[in-house]
Amino acid sequence: MFKNITNITPGIVLALVFCLFSQGINNVIAIELFNTTKSPISTAMIAILLGIVMGNAFTPRPGMMLGLDFTQKYILKLGIIFLGIRLSFGEFIKFGTIAIPLIIVCILSVLILVKLLIKKVPISSRMSYLIAIGTSVCGATAIVATAPVINAKKTEVAYAIANITLFGVIAMLVYPYFAEWYFYGEPLKAGLFLGTAIHETSQVAAAGLIYDQQFNSPETLNVATVTKLIRNTFLVIMIPLFAFLYNRGNVKDKGYSILSIFPYFVIGFIGMIVVRNIGDQVFTVENSNFETWKNFIGYLKSLATVFLTMAMAAVGISININELKSMGYKPFVVGLITAITVGIVSIITLEIFFKTFLY
Repeated sequence: MFKNITNITPGIVLALVFCLFSQGINNVIAIELFNTTKSPISTAMIAILLGIVMGNAFTPRPGMMLGLDFTQKYILKLGIIFLGIRLSFGEFIKFGTIAIPLIIVCILSVLILVKLLIKKVPISSRMSYLIAIGTSVCGATAIVATAPVINAKKTEVAYAIANITLFGVIAMLVYPYFAEWYFYGEPLKAGLFLGTAIHETSQVAAAGLIYDQQFNSPETLNVATVTKLIRNTFLVIMIPLFAFLYNRGNVKDKGYSILSIFPYFVIGFIGMIVVRNIGDQVFTVENSNFETWKNFIGYLKSLATVFLTMAMAAVGISININELKSMGYKPFVVGLITAITVGIVSIITLEIFFKTFLY
């Protein structure tokens, strides 16, 4: 136990240092260069870019990568769980009700598109399945969970993950500013777009955080997070479906288990919403402990931001540009088209949905 903690500590500390250094750079850019209270580049984006530069300029030691991997997997999820303290039940139900039909349309669109694309750009059916589920559901997690049930090769898994990483990072850095411009600062639309159009949970969290930090819109971060977490739960449906489609006629057990792929941090996120709402009922304005409760909420909000920024730094350090270069153009073409398509479908569906049902 103690040995494991010792092994992961250096990488976690490095991610925290990058987080603090990124905040320092953000302050310098804002105060010294622009003479404003807010930098045009968010802390989360600085952490990602700084991580990419440093991770490719200097090869992280294997021992350091243990802590960075832990930060990406667990500290990220803890940060997302803490985001639940920002929401009420009403907001969660409202955002979720709107998000589900958008998610379904985006998933179906990507599946149909990939099916058509592989006729024009020949790649293996396994690769097409991996890119499809990675783009439509939840990035690398979906790819790794799907690979065993369709007998994907290690090289196909690596290519698909590199593909998703490349286009997801681009979307993560570009889409917050695009969403502000296209949706005229409407937080609900911007959050739904970020939650449905970007691949990875970490990338959506980063994009939402960038949007919040740059345009002072915590609602957008909340909506994007809820949308992405609901989207993640579709793994429970999509992986058995892919297993059936790929292994039709083969009754052999592929070792699939819903329990092994269910994103449990979604439950933690909902649990934090429960804590917030119970606390608000107990600690009313008239209660002597109300200020303590408000400070506790503020502390968890700040901690969520720190954890997410640490995770973004770890993600940046872990991105190997040389590996992305070796991906090959055919999967690249499929990944590019599907990434663009899911963004376009998200926008079109949003416009139709809001004009039809909410206006």
